[in-house]
Amino acid sequence: HVPPGPPGRPPQQGHDAEARCRQARGVWALRWRLGDVYVNDAFGTAHRAHSSMVGVQGKMACVAGLLVQKELTAFRQVLDPELVQRPLTAIVGGAKIADKVLVIENLIEKADKLILCGGMAYTFMKVCFGMQIGKSLFDKNGAELAPKLLEKAKSKGVEIVLPVDWACGQEFKNEQEIKMVTKEEGIPDGWEGMDCGPKSMELFREVVLSSKTVVWNGPAGVFEFDNFSKGTKALLEAVAELTQKGGRGIIGGGDSATAAAKWNMEDKVHFVSTGGGASLELLEGKVLPGIAALDDLA
Repeated sequence: HVPPGPPGRPPQQGHDAEARCRQARGVWALRWRLGDVYVNDAFGTAHRAHSSMVGVQGKMACVAGLLVQKELTAFRQVLDPELVQRPLTAIVGGAKIADKVLVIENLIEKADKLILCGGMAYTFMKVCFGMQIGKSLFDKNGAELAPKLLEKAKSKGVEIVLPVDWACGQEFKNEQEIKMVTKEEGIPDGWEGMDCGPKSMELFREVVLSSKTVVWNGPAGVFEFDNFSKGTKALLEAVAELTQKGGRGIIGGGDSATAAAKWNMEDKVHFVSTGGGASLELLEGKVLPGIAALDDLA
C-alpha cells in the first residue's frame, strides 16, 4: 500500500507519488530475495489491492495460508450452488439499504429466504408497507431501492422476512423507557426503533431452524446497548441451535462477529469470519484482489 502524500498538495505534483511507488517496488524487490514462496494468510485485507496483497504476483509462487483456505471453504458453502445445503437463509442487518444493496442483490440470487433486519428494516417498512416509523433511521438513498429489491426477490421466488414488532426508545442510549410496538401500531412520533421485538425474534428463530445453511451479516438492533441487544442475541442463539443440530451457521464478519464475541458464542456456530470488508465483498459476489493474485486459488 502506497500512502497518500501530504494534505493540500496539488494533484499535478505527482512526483512524490511516483517516488513512493518506486520505494514500494524497492521494498518488495528485497523481499523477493528472502524466499521462494509467498503465503497470504491475511483474509481481512484480501479485498484491498495493496502491494502486500498483489505486489508479489508473478515474482514467486503465491499460495493461500490455512486461514484464507478456511474462510473461502466456509463461504463456498454459501455461494457455490453445488456445495450449499438447502434451504439456505441469508440474514442481512445493519443501518442502511444503500450500504448492503449489493449483498442483498447477490443473496437474492443464492438464498431461499432472506431476513432483513436492523436499521434498514425501517426504510422497507415505511416505503413498502406505509408503516409509521417515528424518528427511526430512514435511508433516503436506499428508499427507492427497497421496492425494487422486494420485487426482485418475488420474481426469484425468494421469501423476504421482515420484523413484525420493535423495541423503541426516545433517545439513543441504553437506560430509558422502552415501548414495544407492532407493525400494525407503527412507531409513534418522538420514538425510534432500536431492536426487534419478541414476535420478530420467534419468527426469525423459526426461519433459521427450518434451514440447513444460514449466513448472517449485520445486527438486528443496537446490540451495543444491553437493553436493545435481545434481538441480535436471539438471532445468534438460533444460529447456534441450528449448528448444534448439524446445520451450517456462518457469520460474515463485522458487527455480527463482534456480537458473537460479546456473548462468547464464537465456538457455538459453524464458522465466524475474521474479515469485515472482505467477507462483505465476497457476499456481494466480488472477486477479492488478494485472492485473485494467488496461484492456487486464482
